[in-house]
Amino acid sequence: MILNIWKKIKNSPNIILLNVFCLLTIGLFCLYSISIIQEESSSQAFYKQLLFLGPAILLMIFSTVLSKRFIHKNIYLLYGISLILISLPFYGSKIAGTYRWIDYGFPFLFQPSEIAKWVIVITLARFLSDNNLQVKNFISNLAPFAIALIPTFIVLNQPDLGTAFIMMLPVIPMLYWVGANPFHLFLIVAPFLSILTAFNVIVFTAWIIFIGIIVFFYRTKLWNKVVIFFLNVFLGLIFPLIWNLLRPYQKNRILSSINPELDPLGAGYQVIQSKTALGSGGFFGKGLGQGTQTQLKFLPVQESDFIVSVIGEELGFLVIIFMLFLFASLLIKMVSLAFHASDRFSSLIIIGITTIFLGHIFVNCSMTAGLIPVKGLPLPFISYGGSFLLSSFMMIGFILNFGRTEP
Repeated sequence: MILNIWKKIKNSPNIILLNVFCLLTIGLFCLYSISIIQEESSSQAFYKQLLFLGPAILLMIFSTVLSKRFIHKNIYLLYGISLILISLPFYGSKIAGTYRWIDYGFPFLFQPSEIAKWVIVITLARFLSDNNLQVKNFISNLAPFAIALIPTFIVLNQPDLGTAFIMMLPVIPMLYWVGANPFHLFLIVAPFLSILTAFNVIVFTAWIIFIGIIVFFYRTKLWNKVVIFFLNVFLGLIFPLIWNLLRPYQKNRILSSINPELDPLGAGYQVIQSKTALGSGGFFGKGLGQGTQTQLKFLPVQESDFIVSVIGEELGFLVIIFMLFLFASLLIKMVSLAFHASDRFSSLIIIGITTIFLGHIFVNCSMTAGLIPVKGLPLPFISYGGSFLLSSFMMIGFILNFGRTEP
């Protein structure tokens, strides 16, 4: 048995671990820097991250050697269990104003939605690989959305908009990967973009013109073209109603991402301090433990959501470029593994997990630079977070497992 496990590990695409541990090293350096002067609970992030690192590596090895057949057979059961787990926080007390975590009485909390992310991906992979779907048919594309939408709706009510977004993100890439009609996927996404672009008349007008061009040149009945076009126009016009459904803090985050100066001491404070930290570091940074925004605690949530700002201030722009290169290289290697996977089930899992990592990287770095509204999404292998670190290493284990070249 030990020999069999060793063969699995040996035949896995372990080259991706070089990127992972380089990124982990950058993150640990930054977390250590945060702990140099601070004496509050956030300064314990470095030591807690080290504490979680051991179990995370063990879980990665476990998910690397776990039987593919066992995963395929039991993923629907695990999907049901994950729905129960992400519902459990509602029966406890609020933590930080939300129902995201389960408190077992230990010094750390467990966030079940982190596990649900990759469970959704594997569930979708089995559904799409088992059912020989007529993906050219528009209706057949809706069932995978329903699979992801059920846990997403639960998480959205915690509320956790960032995680809910990541849960839905892999659906379209995975459908495209199995050959779904790109126009059908566009029809599914277009209504959401019509609502999002309605905040500005010029942007919305340009989007509607784009939709008109796409629909005009696509081969379908005239009646279908008219319905699609005016449906998106209608959704944009009811934008004020959608806006009123948002919570006040969500409105403030959106407005502050457009103009942080609207609320410099409130919703815009995080973005302003993050930009200040990034800009003050220059190309080479101020040195570990020397960042004023970091060490004087002007920068909020610096150990998780805004750790890129810590990197920029203390290690400099060059290290940020190196970090982004490591992420890009890792994602490219994952996509290559998906292309060369031995079966559709494995290929879909790899592309789905790759999308999750890409979503986290894009959202975290973009909100740090003030390009999008602030969302509580950590940066893989760099940000502090026990549940997220465990989940990230498990996902790497699944990449190693399903990207393995069988002897």
